Amino acid sequence: MCVMLCPMSRQAVVFGASGQLGVELVRELRSRGYSVAAWTRSMVDITDSGAVERALARSDAEVVFNSAAYNQVDVAENEPRAAWEVNALAVRKLALVCRQIDARFVHFSTDYVFDGQAGRQYVEEDPTHPLGAYAVSKLTGELYAAAYLEQPLIVRTSGVFGPAGRNTGRGNFVELMLRLAASGQPIRVVEDHSACPTFAPWLAARTLDLVERKLWGVFHVGGGTPISWFEFARMIFEVAKMTPPLQATNEREFRTVARRPKASALSNAKMERAGIAPFPPLRQAVETYFIERSLPATETRA
Repeated sequence: MCVMLCPMSRQAVVFGASGQLGVELVRELRSRGYSVAAWTRSMVDITDSGAVERALARSDAEVVFNSAAYNQVDVAENEPRAAWEVNALAVRKLALVCRQIDARFVHFSTDYVFDGQAGRQYVEEDPTHPLGAYAVSKLTGELYAAAYLEQPLIVRTSGVFGPAGRNTGRGNFVELMLRLAASGQPIRVVEDHSACPTFAPWLAARTLDLVERKLWGVFHVGGGTPISWFEFARMIFEVAKMTPPLQATNEREFRTVARRPKASALSNAKMERAGIAPFPPLRQAVETYFIERSLPATETRA
């Protein structure tokens, strides 16, 4: 039984708690002694302003994490309002309520706020240039957070993949490659687009490091290794010891509805200057992914 001298645990809220990043945030927070309200969309839909306000008013939260997002990049071109409501207007409401209850706000954004034409890894000070409806909505969410709060923490990341992706509707790039390999058909992946795929558990840990150092503003927390999607696919199959028919293609041959940045790798230099550990090699992330993916949910890393 806790006595009067027992320190109260810190209170945290995670929106989007069933996603592959949200799952890791909840796990990392609890491992560091936080009391966590883990809210899925079915529990609190962030596009419902009244539900958000009521939930946060009851939470006594010290810090609020928004890992919920609309990330159907191609669909958003035909349904821009759906992306706008989740990635922009809902973020505005979250920021406003965090200001009212005096809670820190941590919001996750994307490398897609850039156009991929810089010819190098992007730093936080680089000018943004989103190329489609999804990217515009994510940048607007950043702007709302910065407009309504004095010290929000905005974490831009890239190509998130985590073990929980196996159980989510959208999955991730690793799971997509495994599904395609199982089909036995040739797999075509672009070799002229690159990013820095980011392992969700390591992203969650570094985000908490930023929070606990009381840092704020925009930080890039990407996987650290610029790599083409074709080379990433090849790495996945090497680690999985699979040899499906993998073929390189390019954006001219493999057109998508939405424009995407060609080279959007993020520089983690600012994060590392703040004393946050660099990301281990990407291959190690993929190896760890497969180890954790094979474990039952109750046995995954504590």
